[in-house]
Amino acid sequence: MKERRGMTYFQFIHAVEGKVKEKVDGNISVYIHSTVKNNGTKRHGLTIAEKGGNIFPTIYLEEYYQQFLAGGSVENIAGDILKMYREVRFKSSFEGEFLRDFKKVKERIVYHLVNRKANEDMLLEAPYDEYLDLAVVYYVLLEVNSYGMASLMIRDEHLKMWNVSKKEVSCEAQRNTGKLLPYEFRAMSALLKELPVKEDGMGEADNKGKDLMYVLSNCIRSYGAAVILYENQLDGIGAYLAENFYVLPSSIHEVIVVPESVSPGREALDFLVVKVNETQVDPEEYLSNHVYYYDRQERRLTA
Repeated sequence: MKERRGMTYFQFIHAVEGKVKEKVDGNISVYIHSTVKNNGTKRHGLTIAEKGGNIFPTIYLEEYYQQFLAGGSVENIAGDILKMYREVRFKSSFEGEFLRDFKKVKERIVYHLVNRKANEDMLLEAPYDEYLDLAVVYYVLLEVNSYGMASLMIRDEHLKMWNVSKKEVSCEAQRNTGKLLPYEFRAMSALLKELPVKEDGMGEADNKGKDLMYVLSNCIRSYGAAVILYENQLDGIGAYLAENFYVLPSSIHEVIVVPESVSPGREALDFLVVKVNETQVDPEEYLSNHVYYYDRQERRLTA
């Protein structure tokens, strides 16, 4: 246990790398790979590359380190990683061919919404559209289940491989996203009833019976902030509330809707968003540090 407490994350990465190398044969190479994800956050993983292959999966290790700290062994973790690699390799031969054919992937193209400034480097190599201070980026949706989604970000290299334009990708995403990932709009109070402990006052109704907050996401609550882009989505919410409203960027996965009549005002909501981002939101899931306002008459969301 002393060794466990003293092993840093980077020592753990190298220990796992060494153990995995012991378990594979000579035509498979294993190496540590670092990559920059959403909002510039860096993640570390093991890339396992088989000679003659063209798809090299990277398995990220942060979650495995938590397993290690909780009592898991490097030996068992290395075994789990190799088991996952074999499953990914089995699926990759199909996915590799699938991803080369735009006619096959176009019905699986969707969009996500990310912070534009925080992702400047990533956006240098990817097609995107500006939306307020955010960026609309495009993905191929590979799998959706109750745990979330598996998707591949579309980069400039994919446009060249498919010989298509950003506009074509954007049009497909507009057609597909709402259909493949239907929206979910619920009162915060209803969502909190699903939790074992209710937070202090969040999402309760005011003395006139109107809910103070609503949660807007997609059906799997993964990258659901993009729902604000769905056609007529914000119009429909305005009609339901019968008033203008604020949109709080809770994370890339969801936004919070606050009717104007029950809001404490823009300044107070901006302060709330900043504090929540600082204390509750993982850096990789951060969307924005200020609220947005939807005007029903203008039918427009503004920063």
